[in-house]
Amino acid sequence: MRPGVTVSSPAPDRSRRRVLLEARDGAMCIWCGRPFGPLARATTEHVVPRVKGGPSWLENEVLACRRCNGERGHRSPVEWLDECVRRGWQPDEARLLRALLELERAIRDRGGQRRARPYLGRELRRLRRRA
Repeated sequence: MRPGVTVSSPAPDRSRRRVLLEARDGAMCIWCGRPFGPLARATTEHVVPRVKGGPSWLENEVLACRRCNGERGHRSPVEWLDECVRRGWQPDEARLLRALLELERAIRDRGGQRRARPYLGRELRRLRRRA
């Protein structure tokens, strides 16, 4: 790290989930549409997976139930969206598009994320073709 440059640590998971739940995403899983509660616990999920270069920024996180988060693994967002539709679930495609566009804007504003940029661009093109 360069002298004089500070890196702020991300907020704890609980407060990040609260921000997503109350201010942005609402109380339903983005993938299956189940409302969060005792049987469907809310987890934060990276839209662009960390292994694909996705940052740990709020713009790259959405709320998903534990089941969907675990089953998605490292599949691409559009690939998992198609699987959710195939299973008869009610994924929130509009929220996914909004999350991808917010991430694209954040990367453009903040810079960096060299590995995530092509992945993100490809997913946006795939999602737009679905419409």
